[in-house]
Formats: sequence, structure tokens, C-alpha cells
Amino acid sequence: MRDSRTAVITGSTSGIGLGIARGLAADGCNVVLNSFTDSDEDHALAEEIAREYAVKAAYLQADMADGAACRRLVDETARRFGSLDVLVNNAGIQHVAAVEDFPPEKWDAVIGINLSSAFHTTAAAIPHMRQRGSGRIVNIASAHGLRASPFKSAYVAAKHGMVGLTKTVALELAEDRITCNAICPGYVLTPLVEAQIPDQMKTHRMDRDAVVREVMLARQPTREFATVEQIAAATVFLCSDGAAQITGTTLSVDGGWTAQ
Repeated sequence: MRDSRTAVITGSTSGIGLGIARGLAADGCNVVLNSFTDSDEDHALAEEIAREYAVKAAYLQADMADGAACRRLVDETARRFGSLDVLVNNAGIQHVAAVEDFPPEKWDAVIGINLSSAFHTTAAAIPHMRQRGSGRIVNIASAHGLRASPFKSAYVAAKHGMVGLTKTVALELAEDRITCNAICPGYVLTPLVEAQIPDQMKTHRMDRDAVVREVMLARQPTREFATVEQIAAATVFLCSDGAAQITGTTLSVDGGWTAQ
């Protein structure tokens, strides 16, 4: 890809999204961070990335549950930086409940933030990328985009939908030098996951190592978490010239989960 690229990463003030933003910035890409808040800390984080990696960086607030806000985020990124080269759809939430007990408002929120937001940002990004003559769209799906688990109906449906959206977009843009791919992580050691470990230790009466290996990573054959840096590296690769003919596919970073 050319120099002076600009990337917008949804849901990127922590965890996987922030790791991807840092990875792209380290690769020389200008980056736009996003979340639903609008605090001094949000803007300071963008300033920190700009200083650390000698790129341009900004923070733009947008609620991924609001389709119009998703589209404004993309258009504002292109307006501020003069182009939009990379879109990473990472924003997501989770809710766990049996189907018959799943609150309808939670279903709508999970589908909206995890799937519909990617539709809106992608639809808004395509004209900017076509004008630029190339582009990269990377959707952060999940191993749950390829496999199901009980009590996660909305999340599994959304991530399966994201994989389907990825394939459709890739086919529609196949002759436009715009690729669209999905990364499907297994369990990734983020601050959110780390915070769950003490409760799991109490519930299962196990030490930390046992909980990680036998409970949290029971489906991940390597019995190791993926890292945010590994997800970032996969994203950087899919945004590179070397990945120009990779489109419409999924890249699993799941320790062998979906090989079973």
C-alpha cells in the first residue's frame, strides 16, 4: 500500500482495537480511534499514538449502535485526512443467555453494534476507497463466526453474519482493488478477559493456570491465549501489498479451535 494511508478502527480505545491501531501506526498509517465516549483520555490516547509512531492520529466519537453515526465517522475521517484507505470493523459487545431468556433489547444491541455497524461503515467507506483507487476492509469477526456455542445466540449470529458480509463485499469489490477479509480470533488476552479470570477462579475453585487452561481455553488446542499484537500483525498483513489477492476469506487466529 502507498504511504500516507489513513485507517479508521472502530472500538479502538482498548483491547484488540487499540492493538490494531498501534500496529497500523507502527506500519506508517495515520489512524483514527473510535469509541462511544468523548473524554480527555480518549483524545490524549490519539495524541500519544501520534507522538510515539510519528503519524497523524485523531479520536472521533461515534456510537456504533447508530447507523448514521457510523457513516459520519467514516466520512469525517476522509474529510480530515483527505482519504480513507483502511477500515477495520472491530466494535463489539457480548451478552450471554439462553434463547428463551435473551432480552430482545440485548439481541438488538449485539446485532446492531457487532454486525449492522460494519454494514454502515463499509457502505460509507466504499466511495472513498473507489476514489482512492484501492482500499482494505478488515472485519474482526471471531471463532464464533465459524463455530457456535450455547447461550451466545446474538453474538454467534452477528459474527456469522459478519463473515457472510465479508464474502459479499469482497465479491462486489473484486475489480476495484479493494479487498475485504475477516479475522476470526479465538480467546485473546485483553483487559476485559483478564478481569474475568478471578471470578472464574472462585466459581471453579481452581488456581489461575488451571482456569485458563481447563476452562477459558478448553476449546483452544494450544491452551494459550492469542495476543492483541498477533491480531494486529494479521491486520497489518491483510492491509499490505502482499495481501492484494487475498479477499473474501477468513483468517483464524484461534490456536486451532476451528480445526477441530
